[in-house]
Amino acid sequence: MANELLSVQPEELKFVFEQNKQSSCQSQLLNNTENHVAFKVKTTSPKKYLVRPNTGIILPRSSIDIALTMQAQPEAPPYMQCKDKFLLLSVVVPAATELKDITPDVFNKHRGNAVEECKLRVVYVPPNSAKSGGSSPGVVSFDNENQDGMGNNKDYVLADYCEVTQDDFNDVKEDLKQTEVTLSKLKEERNVSIHQCQSLQQELASLKKQGLPKAPAPGFSFLLVILVGLLGILIGYYARS
Repeated sequence: MANELLSVQPEELKFVFEQNKQSSCQSQLLNNTENHVAFKVKTTSPKKYLVRPNTGIILPRSSIDIALTMQAQPEAPPYMQCKDKFLLLSVVVPAATELKDITPDVFNKHRGNAVEECKLRVVYVPPNSAKSGGSSPGVVSFDNENQDGMGNNKDYVLADYCEVTQDDFNDVKEDLKQTEVTLSKLKEERNVSIHQCQSLQQELASLKKQGLPKAPAPGFSFLLVILVGLLGILIGYYARS
């Protein structure tokens, strides 16, 4: 896919899809200009993919390989159709620019920067298709070799994860708010339960000090039995007379 600043090969990001297995592919970025070009890789699914490196600087007429890894997925989408997309941002920067100088503002069009965008589509390849035809275009094994944004081999740490979008950040903030509300309610319920338990313990202790009232003797009293017996004798006497 040709652009004024960078060319991207292959034009599609192909991942061999197998359930519960990680998959990787590689893409090459070629600087078409005589200038230093900074790039940044973003995606619509930042929690699903790893990119190394996802930000860097490419020397004039030089290239750099980026490795993209898809996390293991529990199931395939319908008809193996993937809606994920990647966005490659590129902009000319001064020759003295270093990797630490590449901030989000560099790719901000509203600041007057001439940022070029290139959209890359994700394609899932069945494992049988990849094996029968050899290595599918763009499908390679993932290695841990580091390469810096200047195209030189150096050992330094780059952010493995794609940039988290503002929507993802807002979702996390909302989840945290709901969690805080739930925790607050649980604490209130716990405090009420503790207070009720303490009140019951105090009442029980008070009753023990005062002494519990004696329960009345069960059954009929002896005097009542005698009265009933006398009444029965009188009724029998008058019945016979």
